[in-house]
Amino acid sequence: MAWTSLPSTAHPSLTSPGIPGRAPISGRQGRAELDKRVDAHTKREDAVPLSDLLISFLRLGASSFGGGMSGWTHREIVERRGWLDDDNFLKTLTIAQILPGANPVNLAVYIGLKLRGWTGAALAFTGMLTPALTVILLMSFFYEKINGYSEAHTVLRGLACVGIASSLTMGIKTGRRLHRHVVPILIAIAVFVMVGLLRWPLVPVVAFSIPVSIIAAFFVKDKKEVQNHG
Repeated sequence: MAWTSLPSTAHPSLTSPGIPGRAPISGRQGRAELDKRVDAHTKREDAVPLSDLLISFLRLGASSFGGGMSGWTHREIVERRGWLDDDNFLKTLTIAQILPGANPVNLAVYIGLKLRGWTGAALAFTGMLTPALTVILLMSFFYEKINGYSEAHTVLRGLACVGIASSLTMGIKTGRRLHRHVVPILIAIAVFVMVGLLRWPLVPVVAFSIPVSIIAAFFVKDKKEVQNHG
């Protein structure tokens, strides 16, 4: 009996629908490759468990005394958890600072949104505010009793110093990873002088600095592309 060879086609279940640019795959190697793709996609979707996200922001809300929330958040999210790198964290922090509202809350919500969508944003918001609200209510109850003790004021000043040091540490670490160019450095110094030393209003300074920074970023990028092509 003569056997006729049939054209080899991939089984429908072994194709990769919904993934642009992916050709159909077949056979044992194709199945293994498909499993790898599915596992990688699932890992990206569930890279940050919601429970871990809530626990991290509960810890931040309960332990970040004395200010410097951005420094504490950098330590937890970047250094300890590794959920964001320095570049992404710096971009997130920038957006949180230019938006209206409390910067720590903006930062928590945007990080949660970036990591796990709207559910992550809601959990980060809850985790950040719940411990702080509880502590404020308890402190307001006991404040009149400890206000007369000088030791209490000393402890609060010490916590404030910790917050400042934490913010400086975060700034130094992220500053080392920035692209070094004279224009962004001059803009940063100018904003510091106008807001920190001259006490100019923050909103007009930011409104003026944003378009200048955008133009400077395009200028630096174009200059680097010309140098690379040259």
